[in-house]
Amino acid sequence: MSTDSRLESLMARERATFADRHPGSRAAYQRSDHLFGRVPMTWMNKTAGDFPIYLATARGNRIVDVDGNEFVDFALGDTGAMAGHSPAPVVAAVTERVQRGLATMMPTEDAAVAGAELARRFGLPAWSFALTATDANRWAIRLLRAVTGRPKILVNSYCYHGSVDESLIVVGPDGRGASREGNVGAPVDVTLTSRVAEFNDLEGLERELAHGDVAAVLMEPALTNIGIVLPDDGYLAGVRELTRRHGTYLINDETHTFSAGPGGATAFWGLEPDVLTIGKAIGGGVPVGAYGLSAELADALSGRGDLDLVDMGGVGGTLAGNPVSMAATRATLQEVLTDAAFATMIETASAFADGLIRIIEGYGLPWSVSRLGARVEYRFASPAPRNGTESAANANAELEDFLHLYLANRGVLLTPFHNMALMCPQTSLADVARHHEIFDTALKELT
Repeated sequence: MSTDSRLESLMARERATFADRHPGSRAAYQRSDHLFGRVPMTWMNKTAGDFPIYLATARGNRIVDVDGNEFVDFALGDTGAMAGHSPAPVVAAVTERVQRGLATMMPTEDAAVAGAELARRFGLPAWSFALTATDANRWAIRLLRAVTGRPKILVNSYCYHGSVDESLIVVGPDGRGASREGNVGAPVDVTLTSRVAEFNDLEGLERELAHGDVAAVLMEPALTNIGIVLPDDGYLAGVRELTRRHGTYLINDETHTFSAGPGGATAFWGLEPDVLTIGKAIGGGVPVGAYGLSAELADALSGRGDLDLVDMGGVGGTLAGNPVSMAATRATLQEVLTDAAFATMIETASAFADGLIRIIEGYGLPWSVSRLGARVEYRFASPAPRNGTESAANANAELEDFLHLYLANRGVLLTPFHNMALMCPQTSLADVARHHEIFDTALKELT
């Protein structure tokens, strides 16, 4: 039997097993007639089974679904639960805050404490809050367009910055910028608002910046949502030098790369962005986004009397910076995602990566493993891709779905969108061993 035929046969078996194990989830999905796509958000349909798994409870790195199946969770809400599910300090802080008032449009002291801790970790002194990292990116873009008078934003091909319109651009086959396939309802041709360069390509970046119309480079210090793509030696320093030379601001989006350590990739690699955006993990599972500004940029914006930063320009939404989000962020940063917690998470991730490499090499597969702090990913390419376009070209949706479904049917969850495994403070070496045992058995069946 060929590998393709074996994969098809195994996948049919695993889909049948999945359906048998999840009758409650299937019934809940079928009842959801009044949800667009039958789910609260259409991306929840990204599942290797024929319907999504429905949540009952989540604690630490364990999830129990509505059918009573328990999972070791390496997805962790695609970073949203990097602190673990329902961490006790966050639950206590939110419970106490809920009893004292919610949507008041008034600041709380928790916000100032959270801002000070973010400043300590990332080195940027002035912070503001949103409800998502997407919102933080949108507002950062508008601020930097305003302060520079330049119209365009530059991003990396196959980057991910949420649903930010300016980021949905890739390097096309002809080397020019083009709208990313599947872009929904773009307000204008994305090449009117954006420029694009491949990650790890300083020549391409310089060529685009030379036009003189780029207000800011918005980038992850390592690509994540197209699979982990790590920076070459000297690349990030080169980006900073080029942006300064061309009068362009630099935004580091640390929403996923926060896994690198307590101060994210910015502290880990000693980076000096003008703006830093982040979300998800800092709220311990409660919606929050944030952006930090350099002192120079904060002063420049504060002195602009022509900019409405209070009324219609106070972007963020009525519920941004709300008391619950601020209480959760303070508790997460002070009591959960501490320096000590990160040390343990990164040590566990190192063991996860080392074990994966041994298994993959044992089967002689042309795959690779990348790690960014507490985040690990295996790729169907060796060596690992150096940019987003290479990474996208090496995707294998059928093989990925098989591995995800095989693991899920045996009680282990990976992030649905790629082969990412994330460690939280509760993730143990026994959990790592459990994943590896199942992963090894899957490869044995497949090969």
